[in-house]
Amino acid sequence: MIDYFAVLGESRRPWLDPEALKVKFLAFSAEVHPDRLRHATENRKRNATERYTELNAAYDCLRDPKDRLFHLLTLERGTTPEQVQRIGSEPMNLFNEVSQICRKADSFLIEKAKTTSPLLKAQILMQATELTDEISALRHELRVRRDTLVEQTKILNMAWESAPPVGTSSRVNFLPCGRLEQLYRDLSYVSRWLAQIEERSVQLSI
Repeated sequence: MIDYFAVLGESRRPWLDPEALKVKFLAFSAEVHPDRLRHATENRKRNATERYTELNAAYDCLRDPKDRLFHLLTLERGTTPEQVQRIGSEPMNLFNEVSQICRKADSFLIEKAKTTSPLLKAQILMQATELTDEISALRHELRVRRDTLVEQTKILNMAWESAPPVGTSSRVNFLPCGRLEQLYRDLSYVSRWLAQIEERSVQLSI
């Protein structure tokens, strides 16, 4: 498996500074960008294209907190995290809230599509405003939750910085992979729910 941390010259750790990562990616990718190799040999062009593709894949993975944690867990454990897991009580409360407002928004959009009367359309507009406010409040709550989870990954960096070197058989025993996996799962849930809420927000604005 490709180590995307190594591809971008980063040490393995849960949290990476987004701006520093972007600067490093741009510097590496500029060296092998196809526009700079127009007069190179075909072999060099092919190698540069492969490197450019690899750099983009690494950046896309590591800049997303959820994808980065999944990749890090897979690298350290040698296996991917199981997909099916029981949701904790706190995420479950958010899940119920998201499900409820998504159903409410979907029902409203169906009714809106069927409405032709000018009077009813005016009533629909008022309902849309109220529903948009509810969605905005929940979207804010989910974003705060996501940002809080990302901040928690920073704390785990110390464990990775003090762990035995990569390739050491005992390395995984020094790493809080269980806690990292829980953060990954919570981020997965929140990211998915946030996408669902933002989708309804766009549909309501049309």
